[in-house]
Amino acid sequence: MKRIPIAGPWITEREIEYVTDAVRNAWYENHSVYQQRFETAFARYVSRRYAISLPSCTSALHLSLLAAGVGPGDEVIVPDLTWIASAAPISYVGAKPVFADVDPVSWCLSAEALEAALTSRSKAVIPVDLYGSMPDMDAVLDLAHRRGLVVIEDAAESLGSEYRGRRAGSFGQSSTFSFHGSKTLTTGEGGMLVTDHEDVYQRCLFLRDHGRPPGDRYFFNTEVAWKYKMTSLQAALGLAQLERIDELIARKRQIFAWYREQLEGVPGLTLNAEGPDWKNSYWMVTVIVDASLGIDKRQLMDAMSQKGVDTRPFFHPLSSLPAYGQLASAADWPRRNPHAYSISPRGLNLPSGYNLDRAAVEQVCERLVDVLRGR
Repeated sequence: MKRIPIAGPWITEREIEYVTDAVRNAWYENHSVYQQRFETAFARYVSRRYAISLPSCTSALHLSLLAAGVGPGDEVIVPDLTWIASAAPISYVGAKPVFADVDPVSWCLSAEALEAALTSRSKAVIPVDLYGSMPDMDAVLDLAHRRGLVVIEDAAESLGSEYRGRRAGSFGQSSTFSFHGSKTLTTGEGGMLVTDHEDVYQRCLFLRDHGRPPGDRYFFNTEVAWKYKMTSLQAALGLAQLERIDELIARKRQIFAWYREQLEGVPGLTLNAEGPDWKNSYWMVTVIVDASLGIDKRQLMDAMSQKGVDTRPFFHPLSSLPAYGQLASAADWPRRNPHAYSISPRGLNLPSGYNLDRAAVEQVCERLVDVLRGR
């Protein structure tokens, strides 16, 4: 039985051509040509003034927090349901992460939970566009404006998604993206920071190059900072992928449509939502199993693996991880964030790679239904 992998990219001759050209020619006076082209095109795509190519979305969040002046004594609110990379940079800068509950439909930060999590120390909020979904950005931005919060949008998983006609990555003081090998657009590993604010842009350029002013030729560092840069090979791959972005998003939405067609009549299953205010790019096809079926994500993963299908667990609530065990009593978090704790144990990411065709999706769905029926 040939295994069906969880994720993977769609590489064409264009990507191979661009990367080959970078290997041959992106040196000497051309050493940054592909980074500049990728950044310019990406900023244009998400309707931002500036873009900085980076080694990861995590580094983009780190720089965003530093540019916002977040540090010791500050609190940053982040949804409880997300990957740890959304929250870890808060600890990097010495601030405290505060985990807020999510909306049960979008699985993203709710404005009500954000408001409930606010204290006198709240400095920033990181709304996360989870699995291609998007939060009620108008409500989040309005509350943040009224309470003086810096908004940093984590759009790692939502390239191509839209909220009321605006693309993911166009909200807040800055936004961040991931180009991991599993993402809608990949550079293998990599990320991007986008912003409309020149001061944020200049500060991040400075901090990502060991505390050297942009254009410095004398290696005269004025602060201890970081080394966060993307290579020309990665940028060449990203540029080629970006030139195909409409095709990539259309393929993601087609894959999700095949899943929806196969599973919409199966009782007890809920797939990613798409609301009247947002368009979902469906980075990962995700299924939530009704509690009445009595099966959790680990059981599902093991059973699907035995049937030759790779899956991923829905993210654990960050507050449940040993990494954050020192923040508060573990018994208190489920009461604070009931939706996060209800959704996570029953959620699973299904294969979402670009190599899928309708027949493969049908196989995944048939095997999932067999597992749920105890076969």
